[in-house]
Amino acid sequence: MTPVTAYIALGSNLGDPQQQLRRAVAELAELPDSRLLAVSPWYRSAAVGPGDQPDYLNGVAALETTLPPKALLDALHRLEDAHGRVRTRHWGPRTLDLDLLLHGNQRIDEPDLHVPHPRLKTRNFVVFPLADIAADLSLPDGTTVRELLANTPAEGIVRLSAGD
Repeated sequence: MTPVTAYIALGSNLGDPQQQLRRAVAELAELPDSRLLAVSPWYRSAAVGPGDQPDYLNGVAALETTLPPKALLDALHRLEDAHGRVRTRHWGPRTLDLDLLLHGNQRIDEPDLHVPHPRLKTRNFVVFPLADIAADLSLPDGTTVRELLANTPAEGIVRLSAGD
């Protein structure tokens, strides 16, 4: 398989979120048939969903990979599980959340896999870090990340670091 660039959103709001994210980035770099290309700065944002949870730290990583989308998603779920993620409440707090945003220029609409991620364009805590590492990237529909950024409000998020 020809390598593609996949973009992965990272988030955490339980335990030590910054440490969880740093560890997850190191683990992404160790995935088979993959190479870590870039990591965005971290952003703090209020949780989406139930309001009785801590703020999130979020970022985006770029990964060159020959893993097919489903195999990459399965690997991401295994990493979440290794970080103690428990799925008890929809949009509830989590030690680690890894979402496959893009896999090359593919469009996939299957029951357990949607690429591009269906909420990529509506979440400022995804758009801002994605723009930090891939502003000129064109999504499968032709929209550039720079265009998304220009139309995405910055309210509610704070840039924390220059990335790892």
